[in-house]
Amino acid sequence: MGGGLWKLSPRARRRILIVSLLLGLILLMVSSDWFWRMLYPIEHEPLIRAAAHEHGLDPLFVSALIRVESKFQEEDVSHVGAVGLMQLMPETAEWIAKEGRIPYNGEAELAQPPINIRLGTWYLGYLKQQFNGNLPLVAASYNAGQGRVSRWLKSGVWDGQLDTSEQIPVGETRHYVQRVFYTYDRYKELYPNF
Repeated sequence: MGGGLWKLSPRARRRILIVSLLLGLILLMVSSDWFWRMLYPIEHEPLIRAAAHEHGLDPLFVSALIRVESKFQEEDVSHVGAVGLMQLMPETAEWIAKEGRIPYNGEAELAQPPINIRLGTWYLGYLKQQFNGNLPLVAASYNAGQGRVSRWLKSGVWDGQLDTSEQIPVGETRHYVQRVFYTYDRYKELYPNF
């Protein structure tokens, strides 16, 4: 078997060697945590940790939600007008600031990570209380609104469990919940001591 390799020209052997080395390097990269951490970074760690702790949330869950919402783009504005890392609607941010007694001076501040994360995590903590700690319901409500998700539960459209998320009647919310939890699982694997 090995004799066949030597029957090839030196140029062909070099190509096989280079391809083999490249494949080995690629395999090494995709099997290492540092490669996956490059694909799934977490930015603003101290802010996320502090805000998550203050509101009884797993900082990895908050990080996963931020990644899905904005990919950590601080000044991201959605097509419907949601702003910042946690993609808060200005009206929602006003309500959060009032209810949570959080200093807030208007929409321009939503692009500032400390303010955006503080407001967004307060809201996640609020939703967590409303839904008795059920994180799939929290994620769905963050995307579709608390009232809509409550109606789904009441009417039996969805039972609020991750393994039945295919029953979520709105495609955007269904995919959102699945992406948040896929990312959350990746983060738990990649950052076990976060």
